[in-house]
Amino acid sequence: MRQAKKEITDQEVLTGLLQACPVGRLGTRGGDGYPMVKPLNFVYKDGCIYFHTALAGEKIEDIRRDSRVCFEVDLPVAYVKGDKNPCRAEYLYRSVIIKGLASLIEDRRERISALEALMKKYQPEGGYGDFPEEKLKITGVVRIDIECMTGKEDLGKGAMRERVVGLLADGMVFPMRLDPD
Repeated sequence: MRQAKKEITDQEVLTGLLQACPVGRLGTRGGDGYPMVKPLNFVYKDGCIYFHTALAGEKIEDIRRDSRVCFEVDLPVAYVKGDKNPCRAEYLYRSVIIKGLASLIEDRRERISALEALMKKYQPEGGYGDFPEEKLKITGVVRIDIECMTGKEDLGKGAMRERVVGLLADGMVFPMRLDPD
């Protein structure tokens, strides 16, 4: 990473981002050779990324063609207004980029476990019942085995950084709009 001071090395922070972010972006190599990026719901479980998909279509075809994928999540933390100077405006964020190998999961128990983890993430209050067998037959579950994971953040400088880090620790809802110092 060019700007080492922005690198997130704390694995708990990286894991926390993967657990908190509702949408991830999957990067594959499309059939025409161009990169393809698709937003999707996902869950980080047992050191892997899981998501569900149709058993046919562009996403699964890309994975079957080349299992090497990239996966990204980001947390927009705050927009800092450029008070009478547009060059002072900035967006504060945290992000994670993963490189890994994607595979369609065949094992029934692993598939159901991943789908249950997805439901717990997006509907933590429960009440969703069991997965109907006819839906399980037509739902693909993909696992990304992580080969490399990096994190990056820009939380501002000085007093702004201290303020933002405090708000993060307090579980503040993001993104925020902040006035400059």
